[in-house]
Amino acid sequence: MEPLLIVGLAVAAFVGYNIGGSSTAPAFGPAVGAGVLKKLTAAALMTVFFFAGGWTIGREVIDTLGDGIIPGELFTLQASIIVLFFIGFALFISNSFGVPASTSMTAVGSIAGLGLATGSLNWETMGRIVSWWIVAPIIAFWISGVVGRYFYPTINAWIAIPQSDNSPFSGEATRRELVGALVVIGIGCLMAFSAGASNAANAVAPLVGSGELSMNAAILLAGAAVGVGAFTIARKTLDTMGSDLTQLPLTAAIIVAIVSSTATAALAAIGIPASFVIIATMSIVGLGWGRATRTTTAAEAVRGEGANVSVGALAADEGATVGDTEKQGKDAPPIGEEEPDDIPAASDLFDPETTGRVILMQNFVPAIATVGAFLVFRFTSAV
Repeated sequence: MEPLLIVGLAVAAFVGYNIGGSSTAPAFGPAVGAGVLKKLTAAALMTVFFFAGGWTIGREVIDTLGDGIIPGELFTLQASIIVLFFIGFALFISNSFGVPASTSMTAVGSIAGLGLATGSLNWETMGRIVSWWIVAPIIAFWISGVVGRYFYPTINAWIAIPQSDNSPFSGEATRRELVGALVVIGIGCLMAFSAGASNAANAVAPLVGSGELSMNAAILLAGAAVGVGAFTIARKTLDTMGSDLTQLPLTAAIIVAIVSSTATAALAAIGIPASFVIIATMSIVGLGWGRATRTTTAAEAVRGEGANVSVGALAADEGATVGDTEKQGKDAPPIGEEEPDDIPAASDLFDPETTGRVILMQNFVPAIATVGAFLVFRFTSAV
């Protein structure tokens, strides 16, 4: 094996390692935080389901990144290493600021930089990808908004997990505790699967496009690297749940996870790499908006009258007992009659300043990868 290929494999593994570290906490943070999973078990599940997502749906995204945005022949081994370097470098900057960045957007940006520098960018494919980047978060917002407005109290009653000193898998645990624990774990597995479907390509697509690595070998490499990250650096991020999503009440976290993971996996199935973080953020905003507008009729909500529209409205359900949530689901006031005091604002769940910083970095980090790759390929003979 030539030394340059070894370097390429090492850089790809490094990118996968960082993906494993950053993706495990959003997927399994709620389960670990609720005490239903150990960190080692969470890492094992992340490895298995990420690999499953990459091995099945993820092939479509690898094809898009490896031969759809630019012609695959441009991915010489040297060019592939440079592209992967800027993906890893940009993500490192994001991690230094403690802000989750989209690995998909960063990977697309780095590849697009090569395409722009060589005049070979497939604008039709880029237009399709960017269009979905705009449309998908909007869809997530409205789906979550409808759920928050019309179905949230009932869902909250269904999936409320009682807290006790018993393990949900012990003989002393109630059936409700067991079912609730399985729901949380199942959602984590769904998120890990969608991460593999969308993100496996980010670590290995250039090497597949260059022909230096077969599709199967590339997915195995990505899965292994993500697994190492899940078992090592992800342990620290699991302590703090790793993302804003896992700071939400359990009901909200599950709804956001289902909406975001389903959207990400669906886009991966048609070859579109998508940002789970951006989709999840808009889902959180939509869920909070829908929850808050329960104090108004539909006509008043459209005009913005009477509702304390805040994602903090989701905090109203935090800490409620099982009996409280059951009553809330069965006896929730009709829409328009719920009191604003029943859905209090809580800015600590959704800080506009923090959100602005996340959105800024979500755009700044891919820009670094794009500009960096463009400059290198434009003014050197790297291709």
